[in-house]
Amino acid sequence: MLNIRLGLETLKPYSVEEIDWQIKLDANEEPRNLPPAVRAELMERISSLAFNRYPEINGLNLRRLISERFSQSFKNVLVGSGSNGILAALCFAYGGQGRSVVYPNPSFAMYGIYAKLSDSKGVAVEMEPDFSLSVDKILTAAEKEQAAVIILCNPNNPTGGIIPLADIEYIAANAKCLVVVDEAYYEFYGQSAVGLLPKYPRLAVTRTFSKAYCLAAARVGYMLASEEVIETVGKVLLPYNVNTTSLIAAETVWQMRDQFEPGIGETVSERKKLAAALEAIPGVEVFPSETNFLLIRVGDTAGWMKRLADQGIGVRDFNNAPGLSGCLRVTVGTPAENQAFLKAVAL
Repeated sequence: MLNIRLGLETLKPYSVEEIDWQIKLDANEEPRNLPPAVRAELMERISSLAFNRYPEINGLNLRRLISERFSQSFKNVLVGSGSNGILAALCFAYGGQGRSVVYPNPSFAMYGIYAKLSDSKGVAVEMEPDFSLSVDKILTAAEKEQAAVIILCNPNNPTGGIIPLADIEYIAANAKCLVVVDEAYYEFYGQSAVGLLPKYPRLAVTRTFSKAYCLAAARVGYMLASEEVIETVGKVLLPYNVNTTSLIAAETVWQMRDQFEPGIGETVSERKKLAAALEAIPGVEVFPSETNFLLIRVGDTAGWMKRLADQGIGVRDFNNAPGLSGCLRVTVGTPAENQAFLKAVAL
């Protein structure tokens, strides 16, 4: 038997059950493909792609496009293989033995894995019973554990709730380490910590093209931060870490992002309708959400999962996750998909 690195034997890999559902509401993907005009433009650009050439080594063109939107230098932007890849790189760049990564719980399951992989100590700070975040608990944990990084998911996955910007600023102003705000679901919420970046050089914001921009298959994300943070994190990214096809897709989407506004608006509208319908079902608790999904507490998750599976509908069961007993997470689908979901749970 080969000797593996110490610690990996206890690491539980991130995993999801891959089933080809008729209605897929389990992964927080956009239910629609790219808008037709965007898809046509992307296909045209890819048709002339030189597949025999390596991609831009650091995604400079995409960085420039993004920086223009925020009136920043391209040196304040980093692109990577999804915001996942960038968050992992942050832990590698600032974590390590004797350092900790602090994050709320429940939150995105990968944060603890990033900490482990970077030989850092993962410190999960329990949220309040209503899934709000205590800034004092976060700051106390960061001080006690000598945190190198604090990661805040806003809006939060899997709860759907938000951290008020005033609370994020309070943490950024008082923390002695890097504070990273994971804004994967920003487009469904509309409020961002980006405006705080000039005031707090130890603050960084990550975003993704995978959710609102329908590019989950391409795996592209970006980070906005000080030049120092961008340069430091760039040192631990692999060369050519985003392939040319994905870069072209992200550039096209970014330049045509107005085409996505109707779909985003429909998702937000459908989320509100779905929440209201679920709240009317006895015994169902619906948690506030500013994302493209809802967290609901139903008690008998196994019964719900079976009823839905019998109708070819997949959702995510969080019953065994700490703090989420009896909970399911439901991605907001198309109007027809949402109606099918509601019909199935009423059986």
